[in-house]
Amino acid sequence: MDQDRLLHDLLPHRMQAAATLNLALKLYATWGVAPMTLHAGDKLVVEGNLLAFINPAIEAGMMHCRALLEFLGLCNDNGRLGNINRPRQSSDVGIEHFSTSAGQLEKVTPAKVLRLYPGPSDEAENALLAVFQLTNKGLAHVTKDLSENPEQGPLVEIASRGIPSLMVSYLYTPLGLPAPDYKLTHRPRGEVR
Repeated sequence: MDQDRLLHDLLPHRMQAAATLNLALKLYATWGVAPMTLHAGDKLVVEGNLLAFINPAIEAGMMHCRALLEFLGLCNDNGRLGNINRPRQSSDVGIEHFSTSAGQLEKVTPAKVLRLYPGPSDEAENALLAVFQLTNKGLAHVTKDLSENPEQGPLVEIASRGIPSLMVSYLYTPLGLPAPDYKLTHRPRGEVR
């Protein structure tokens, strides 16, 4: 395992996917199914609507969020946020594969995760559980779950903001590393040219 590549390329890529998920949710809330064009240089290469970006960004972001939660050692334990108790596969990498001068990092407990959230802990837990539920059912299988549970949208938005923060708090900061540059910038609707 090349820890340097993980810390500076692969994990930040997943964190950026979570940030892109957050942006996609905001774009959909602001613009809906507005027309979209994509230019390469000054050439128009794609025409359609925002869903051409939003849908795959949400789906990819959800999968990356789940991977980051599992990297931290978290899982859905019968409807509650829990820790992965089974041994990792030989090719899997988790937070416990990293160490500092003080010792090996440990899987993050649900209590630690929920303590960081500034709002109600049940809201934070439900947000992270929504990631597992939607990736297990909504993305891996054809289901009506997404359209019949509109409350999951705000929960996914909370999770997409929180998961990269958890990575910074429990991996990068303990390792003495700066947070990777994963955040995206965009123009609010009123500033679009």
